[in-house]
Formats: sequence, structure tokens, C-alpha cells
Amino acid sequence: MPRTTTPTRHRRLFRVAAAFAVLTALAGYLAVQYVTGHQGPPRCTVRAADGGEGGSYGLSPEMAANAATISAVGTTRGLPERAVTIALATALQESSLRNIDHGDRDSLGLFQQRPSQGWGTPEQIMDPVYSAGEFYKHLAEVPGYSRLPLTEAAQRVQKSAFPQAYAKHEPDAALLAAALTGRAPASLTCSLPPASGDLPGDAAEVRADLVRSFGKDVLPAAGSAGASAATTVSVPVRSQVPAADDTDSRHGWELAHWAVARAGALRIAEVSYDGRVWRPDTGWRSQDKESGTASVRMRLAQ
Repeated sequence: MPRTTTPTRHRRLFRVAAAFAVLTALAGYLAVQYVTGHQGPPRCTVRAADGGEGGSYGLSPEMAANAATISAVGTTRGLPERAVTIALATALQESSLRNIDHGDRDSLGLFQQRPSQGWGTPEQIMDPVYSAGEFYKHLAEVPGYSRLPLTEAAQRVQKSAFPQAYAKHEPDAALLAAALTGRAPASLTCSLPPASGDLPGDAAEVRADLVRSFGKDVLPAAGSAGASAATTVSVPVRSQVPAADDTDSRHGWELAHWAVARAGALRIAEVSYDGRVWRPDTGWRSQDKESGTASVRMRLAQ
């Protein structure tokens, strides 16, 4: 009997020792995380407005930044939220909202558009503003696209070999569209590394990105009262689309969420709007000082 039980006993002791080592390592890791305040990899989350139905959706900062550009291009063209949802679902399927330089045959970019099929040059297609604009231009030519099932509307534009694939992205795309068009306030947040170090934010770069996404009318004329200091960018809130359901407040949240989604790329350390402030380590919080709806304020990393 001893000869048969000793190996078993050894195996059990080994498993116990191994489990203890794993638990010790995990405890040490958690302790370091707590002391250093590290919050894990950068991540963005969009949630249903006011805790309503629809759940939440997690995505990378890269994906959020591209989604914000796609949304801004659509609303600036005067297109409804449904058009933005269709565009976002399409880009989720085609590229996972990543601006990739490869694909099937000569397909490129967020929407996997093909230069050989007349979508533009490779350089143009790799520009998210251009590629989103081309998608919306073709979508607007589809009669009654806003009343069609999403997969059918997307397929009319894309002519994909797998047309039903777009439908599975509709719930996530709808959550993103509600946030990025401003209909769902404070519903998009990103957890990012502290915006500090050797790479400060550049106000000129932020303003240029705003103009590329929303058009030149998004910012006041140079030298006006709304012009920004070197460390901040303040954007006056005024609805650019004269639709009945568009308000200045909605446009303000559209701008605020755009800033959050692009905070990592543009080194934005804080976004303030409508009595709330976003920071990469805390998300959206109410703030005591007055923050009205006249402008969205972006403070840059120093």
C-alpha cells in the first residue's frame, strides 16, 4: 500500500503548492495595481441612456475614436441618427472599427472600400473622414433607407458577399449612435492612462480635427471671444442641423462625446459640459462649479 499511495500524496502536495504560488502571485499583482492606481488596459464603454434597456458595449479607444469621426461626418451632412447607426454597424462588420490597410482583394479602411470599384484612391479611402463621407453619399441614394432593415440598407451600399452579417452589430451600433449624436447624455466614457508626460496636448491639432470632422463652422472665427487658449479648446454649442428634434444641448453632448472618444489620440485630459466633467480616471462626474450649455470645454494634457 505505501508504494501506491506515496506518488498520489506527492501529486496532491504539488497541486496545493502550485495553487498557493498562483494565489500569492495574484495577491501581489493586485497589491501593485492598488498602490500604483493602475486601471488596466485603456477601454471605452457606452451605456444605454438613464439606465434604460439596451445594456452596454465595450470597445477600444481606437474603435471609439473612429466611431466618433463616422458619427460627426454623418450629422454634419444633416443625416439622421438611423444613418449613423447603419454606418457604424457596417464599419463594425467590415473592419471592427479599425482603419486597416488590407482586406479582401484591394479592400481598405473602415468600410473596406475598393479603389478598383471607384471608391477613391487608396490614400483617400484610408482617410476616415473621406471614407465615411463616401459611405453616407451612397447610403443617401438608397430610397427610403431609414425605413429598411439595417442589413438591407447596408447591403445596398456595400454589396457584400455576406449581407446578413451586418444585423448582429445593430444593437451595439445603436448604443454608439445614441451617444455620439448627443441623444444620450454622458453615456460614453473612456478609461485611459493619465494624460501627462512628455507629450502635451496641442490645441491647434484639436481644432484641426474638429474642423475635419464637423466642418469649419464648428469653431468661432479666429480672434473671437470663443477662441481657445493654448491649454484649452472651447467649442460654442449651436445646432448645425436645423431638424426639429435637434437642440443645442444635443449638439453639445455630441461634441463632448466626440472629445471623450478622441481623448487618447488628441491628449485631452478633461471635458466639461452641462454641469458634468469627464476625466480619464473617473469618467463622468457632476461638478460644483457652474458649467452651462453654452460651450464644451476641453482641457489638454500639459
